[in-house]
Amino acid sequence: MQTSNFTTIPSQCFLGEGPLWIAKLGCFFWVDIEKGNLHRYHLATEKLEIRHFPHRLAVVLEGQNGKLILGLDRKLVRYDWETQEIEELCEVEADLTLNRFNDGKVDPQGRIWIGTLSTLFTEGAGSLYRIGTDLKPEVTLKNLTISNGMAWTADQKTYYFIDTPTKKIQEFAFDPETGAIEFRRIAVEISEGLGFPDGMCIDLEGMLWVAHYAGSGVYRWNPNTGELVNKIELPVPHVTSCCFGGENLDLMLITTAQENLTPDDLKKNPQSGDVFLVKLEVSGLESYRASF
Repeated sequence: MQTSNFTTIPSQCFLGEGPLWIAKLGCFFWVDIEKGNLHRYHLATEKLEIRHFPHRLAVVLEGQNGKLILGLDRKLVRYDWETQEIEELCEVEADLTLNRFNDGKVDPQGRIWIGTLSTLFTEGAGSLYRIGTDLKPEVTLKNLTISNGMAWTADQKTYYFIDTPTKKIQEFAFDPETGAIEFRRIAVEISEGLGFPDGMCIDLEGMLWVAHYAGSGVYRWNPNTGELVNKIELPVPHVTSCCFGGENLDLMLITTAQENLTPDDLKKNPQSGDVFLVKLEVSGLESYRASF
């Protein structure tokens, strides 16, 4: 089964990533990592606003008191959309100047999980960090190459994680109280010709929706069987991430990229870098708010 009815939000990102729905604002957010742009799209009015930062902007998350938490290069900062004030929270890998943050999410207890990679994509150069209210980043996984998508099951007992070049979705036992993870098994192996798994979210049925870079879509995987159960086909090759949003959490916002495409590729795929909205028959889990 394939789903491909979508609405396009023209944003022409070089590397669109990190979509987030904040219900009380009625807005989707996403980033353009390399351009340092933060996008805010108000769903009801279709108004798109863009803020620029002189950094690589890897991630946007929901913080306390209406603030946003951004990953700028290797620093986490608190950002106030209204006043545009920035407050530095913490930094990782200060000595690894080629590294930057990549994908990040908030766990059900309000801790931030965020990974790093080398901008040269050096194998094993990245790590995954867990950051709680003490703002002291703790390493949970090492030797990662492109730390990417993650999701927690509704019962909070399982954590899924993607290191993109492995083409696998790893499953971990998750301890909600401590945030400890323990490797359980490989839940999904992406077969040849389907591209590389990138950003990910989870639906109410426990199925994983995974953006496939160089795979022209978002694929719905059953982590219990490893089977592909659905695909959202898109008119662009590099699909980077996805999240659920809207009033009933049955709208999916999907980010894409122009990077690694030649001028000819871009002529053939002019919507590369745009954002797509797709109405689904299943709802997702709400994203969590950081506890700081």
